[in-house]
Amino acid sequence: MGSNSSNMNSIPNAQELMQETGFSAATIRRLYERFQFLDNEDSGQLRPEDFETIRELDMNPIGDRIISAFFSSGQEMVDFASFVRTLAHFRPSDKNRTRNGAQKEAANSRTRKLKFAFQLYDQDRDGKISRVELLQVLRAMLGLLVTEEQLQSIAERAIQEADLDRDDAISFDEFKKSLEKVNIDHKMSIRFLR
Repeated sequence: MGSNSSNMNSIPNAQELMQETGFSAATIRRLYERFQFLDNEDSGQLRPEDFETIRELDMNPIGDRIISAFFSSGQEMVDFASFVRTLAHFRPSDKNRTRNGAQKEAANSRTRKLKFAFQLYDQDRDGKISRVELLQVLRAMLGLLVTEEQLQSIAERAIQEADLDRDDAISFDEFKKSLEKVNIDHKMSIRFLR
């Protein structure tokens, strides 16, 4: 147990990150090891290029969007704490975990997961998913499997169904409403992060 706590002492903000994200000490240690492995320059920071070495992201049709989600607008580097906070969106929800009033909503709550997913579509960060943005994601995900006409049809149908205020775009509230019957916890969880 002594080596366990000394390992944790070498990890920046480990206790705070455990409290904030709900990750266990073992998971924080594994994430720190992964972070250090990705940190090719030993700078304590990751660049977008460092993420490109992750095979699953490299193979993912929207991997570049997932990578960019780790970085705030204009930010070119991410530290360990930000890395962990972003990954917390993919932690399965803990139905038994309670928050006091002072604590902000958990990163792995349904709403925060939906906000994270929404930003993968809303590339210009204007609070709306435009038809162009939706088509970009559909093209990336479906590629050559469907025709351009089919992509246009899918985008049109999605906007018609979700766009409640008829402004030809999907707001976060409309996005959330359109996915109310989807098990977002199942779709946006990485089981190894327990």
